[in-house]
Amino acid sequence: MTLSWFQIVRLGFVQMALGAIVVLTTSTLNRIMVVELSLPAILPGLLVGLHYGIQLSRPHWGFYSDKGGHRTRWIIGGMAALALGAFLAAVALPVFPQSFGAGLLLSILAYGLIGVGVGASGTSMLALLATTTKPERRAAAATITWLMMIFGIAMTAGIVGQLIDPYTPAKLIRIVGAVCLIATAVTALAVWGIERGLAATREPDPTPFMEGLREVWGERKARNFTMFVFLSMTAYFMQELILEPYAGLVFGFTPGQSTSLSGAQNGGVFLGMLTVGIMATGLKIGALRSWVMAGCLGSAAALCGVAMLGPMGPGAPLVPAVISLGFFNGMFAVAAIGSMMALAAEGRERREGTRMGLWGAAQAIAAGFGGLLGAACVDLFRSTLTDTQAFGIVFIGEAALFITAATVAAKIMDHRVPTATLVPGE
Repeated sequence: MTLSWFQIVRLGFVQMALGAIVVLTTSTLNRIMVVELSLPAILPGLLVGLHYGIQLSRPHWGFYSDKGGHRTRWIIGGMAALALGAFLAAVALPVFPQSFGAGLLLSILAYGLIGVGVGASGTSMLALLATTTKPERRAAAATITWLMMIFGIAMTAGIVGQLIDPYTPAKLIRIVGAVCLIATAVTALAVWGIERGLAATREPDPTPFMEGLREVWGERKARNFTMFVFLSMTAYFMQELILEPYAGLVFGFTPGQSTSLSGAQNGGVFLGMLTVGIMATGLKIGALRSWVMAGCLGSAAALCGVAMLGPMGPGAPLVPAVISLGFFNGMFAVAAIGSMMALAAEGRERREGTRMGLWGAAQAIAAGFGGLLGAACVDLFRSTLTDTQAFGIVFIGEAALFITAATVAAKIMDHRVPTATLVPGE
């Protein structure tokens, strides 16, 4: 048996829960550290980099998922670890003014749990999709679950942005705790009984992990796509830790307003993904490579626009510019996901999870490196330049990376793969 459309949507709720928790740690908590607590931007950058670094273990989870069995326990257990980590990260914030060392130690523990939780739950869920979804449904399944994740991010950021003002540490802890409890319960309900209803699809694989990983890395397509994922995701995540501080320091946004800005950005991502899906399925326009390149180039243009608004200060139309950035980010991401799901089934059989884990690890490295690079550059430039100039230079540099990613995509991606494969017919 394979996953039905209803079961695919149920797994999408796992992605929605993941996004709902992670957005709090990368946007709201990050902004409070930098603006309200006056901590250097490099600190949340290092903490987020830690949680991405721990996700280097994703290929292990993907490889063992290829051997089959017991993914449900990893999905639910991973979500529980993520929820606990996010709650501890919120609890650590009011500790910093009392004792920086104690706050830092608690934050390190919290973000370590976040990394373990995201890696275990996210990779196991994607491996379940890759190994139990009909081949013709894989790209559509990835698109559905990713859209649901973006919806969860946008919805959570928007609601939290409305509830958190006026900010107090106690209110933050209550809000984060409620989100974590809801997300864990939704995950348990979403996956309960799905795996038991699926017949075993493969016999146990005795291949050792390193041998299986070498087999996948030896595939030219998988190797080239891994390199593209790293470059493009570095560009994608460079603004993650600096956009909300930029809004607060340069445009005077409150914590609630900057959190809502993150929600607006992810709303743009959702619209960009949805637009590509409709255009690809209904009109069958272009190829995956074309959509990836258009998304990268559009993201570069939007980042230049965000940078140029800085000198205008408070009152500048930052929200529309950020929504535009999200729209083109979504366009790029959904086309890349379509390519990923198609490539996961190519090459040596019984390595779908290993490929997904490899690309997930590349994305995690890039996300941690990109976020840390953006935050470190802002701190460096702010020491000699104004806030407006420092942030602007980093956004322009990120735009240059997106242009480079578009160039790489033009060279390595197959222009013959139509966008219709994103949402194939029955």
